[in-house]
Amino acid sequence: MSLIGLLIAGIIIGLLGKWVAPSNRDNIPIWLTIICGIVGVLVGYYVAGALGVAATSGPDWIRWLISIILAAIFVAIASALTSRRGARR
Repeated sequence: MSLIGLLIAGIIIGLLGKWVAPSNRDNIPIWLTIICGIVGVLVGYYVAGALGVAATSGPDWIRWLISIILAAIFVAIASALTSRRGARR
């Protein structure tokens, strides 16, 4: 995957991950959402490969689904790590 493709996919997957994450877990800045998306794409690519998802001639829907789920998990983790202590959620 090219760098431009990774950035575009990271933005889209990050926003989808933020949308999928529980509402009390999506209060992070947009730049951190994009980073979570890029990490979700990278990790999702390798997790899908480890699970035996073969490359197809069309879109790899299972690989994208794994990336969205991982991005949602990363958004929730980032939200938990960046939340202020003592603040109500």
